[in-house]
Amino acid sequence: MQILTRAPSVTLVTLLLLGFSSILNGCDGDAGTATPAAESTPAGGVAPEQMAFWTALESLCGQAFPGTMILGPEDSDWWDASAMVMHVRSCEEDEIRIPLHVDQDRSRTWVVRRTDTGLELKHDHRRPDGTPDASNTDYGGQTDGAGSQWRQTFPADAYSVGVVPARESQHWFLEIRTGQDFSYGLLREATGLRYLVQFDLTQPVAPPPAPWGSEGS
Repeated sequence: MQILTRAPSVTLVTLLLLGFSSILNGCDGDAGTATPAAESTPAGGVAPEQMAFWTALESLCGQAFPGTMILGPEDSDWWDASAMVMHVRSCEEDEIRIPLHVDQDRSRTWVVRRTDTGLELKHDHRRPDGTPDASNTDYGGQTDGAGSQWRQTFPADAYSVGVVPARESQHWFLEIRTGQDFSYGLLREATGLRYLVQFDLTQPVAPPPAPWGSEGS
């Protein structure tokens, strides 16, 4: 499987050097970041690093930003998208919903939650009629360490692996550089599958329509 890349921005170069360089080398995407394996999340709440990350994400609520696919398989339809927009659409006390619009496709929403033991990332996929895509939704995982104020990593949970066993070696990550960029990515270590999508926080755009299943809400 060939992996294609696009020329990174200056901020992405920093991202690659600090947090993503090991992915490009086929290693664990957390190596060399502020998320050591021994670091754990305090029981009964989120770690200070996670709270800082949550606050940074929450500060984007109501805003939308254009994105570019930086890294991914050559057969991904995201490469052909003429418009990719993330919209931090709703911020509740313990849940932030971020629809991802790829051209006219409004099926995807990233759902970030605060739990008793950390942060959780889930993927909500909907069909055009608003019903859940039963074969491809609710996958994701929960943090297994404190992470950092700008990066959180989510290893695939048991449900995600049960649906797609190859996810056993997979994790997703979110990164925020306040006033610069927001990134979403994944790495499946066993096969080398990887994605990196970056959104420009310096260029807010008009919020897109509601994602499928959320019209009128």
